Order: sequence, then structure tokens, then C-alpha cells
Amino acid sequence: MYLRKSFVIILLVGLLLASCGGQETTETPISEMDAFLTAGVGTLVASIFQTQTALVPTNTITPVTTASPTNTFLPAITLPPLSTPTLGPLSTQVVIFVSPTGTQYTPTPNPSSLSYGCNNSALIRDVTIPAGTVFTPGEKFTKTWQIANTGTCDWVYLYHLVFQSGDRMGGSPSNLGKVIKPGEWIQLSVNQTAPSDSGTYKGYWRFGDQSGNVFGATLGVSIVVSSPTKTPEPSYP
Repeated sequence: MYLRKSFVIILLVGLLLASCGGQETTETPISEMDAFLTAGVGTLVASIFQTQTALVPTNTITPVTTASPTNTFLPAITLPPLSTPTLGPLSTQVVIFVSPTGTQYTPTPNPSSLSYGCNNSALIRDVTIPAGTVFTPGEKFTKTWQIANTGTCDWVYLYHLVFQSGDRMGGSPSNLGKVIKPGEWIQLSVNQTAPSDSGTYKGYWRFGDQSGNVFGATLGVSIVVSSPTKTPEPSYP
């Protein structure tokens, strides 16, 4: 369609040129027909160009969309569970406690190490004669301890206190004379006499079976012997 219109335009232009080719170069007034044809050709050409311009698609500039950055999270790292150290059996029978200042306490024996067979005992308290009690020379006193049967067998009639070390101070305890079952307690006493000389005296005892095999806690006694101060006799002139 567009080629046909273009061919008509070219043909009209060619006819106009041909009609003017044989004329002299002298200026001749344009006839009304020539003016009409010229105006028609111009209108036709203008309409063709406007139609072609309308038919040409307009390039639309599409804005480029910039993708916004997306936060990519790294996968969480799962740490393996911490292993809990397993403590094996203790190879020592001494427990040492350390204070926050770093001062080391005196090692405390494990009570189980004080047993003999099925027998064991624990000191509950000193009933009489606290450590450092003052006596006069030769003064008699009775030391009493309260102890518990922490073993697994009964204490029977011939069990008794056995002197271990230190100052005996004449002590001679008697036999138990009764049965004390595991978990029960009893008070044990020994009669003693303060030495004749001034000073500090200490003695240590333990409980034992009928054969004298000792077991359990050590039972101590500590006293101070002080001679009475002599009152000076008044002097006469």
C-alpha cells in the first residue's frame, strides 16, 4: 500500500517536470491548473509522511529495575555438646579442703579408713572436761566422750577404751558391759588424776573390741595443772 502511494507521487512529480521541460526558461505565469496540482501533490505527500510517522512504533524506554540487596544469612553453626568429665574412684583416703585465701587445712582422714573389720565409731562431742581445763596437782577428774556406732556390727560386753599415746594420768577404764547396735550412741568415761607437777598434759584413747583391736575416732583429753599460789605470811616487827 505504501509502495503504491509512493509510485503515484513519483509519477505526478515526473509529469510536472515533463510539462515544464519543453518550455523556455523565461518566467511564465503559473496557471490555475498547475497551482491546483502542486497544492494537491503537497497535501498528498504530507498525509503520506504523517501516516508513516504514526505507523512507526514509538520506542518506550523501560527503566532498569535495580534489585535491592538481599541479606543472606549464614547457616547457624551447631556446636557439639560439652563433654562432662567422669571422675573415677578416689585413690586416696585423705580429703584436703583449701580456703579462698589459699591456706591449706589440716588433712582430714576418711572415717572409713578408721574401721577395723565391721567396727567403726565417730566422736559426737566432749561431754566433760573441755580442752584446757585447769586442775591442781593430784586432783581427780572423770573424762567423758559421746560416741556413735558407725560400723555394721554390734558392740558387745567386752569392748573397752584402749590407751594410745600421751599422758595416761592413771586412767583405767572398764569394759562396755552392754550391747550397742549400729546407729546407736553411748557415753564412755575414764577416771583420771592430774599429775603432781605443773604443766599441760594430753592423752589419747580409742575404742577397741574384746581382743584390743582399736577402731574409729581418736578420743583426746587435755588439761592444765597449776600449783596454787602461796599466800605470803605476814611479817611481824
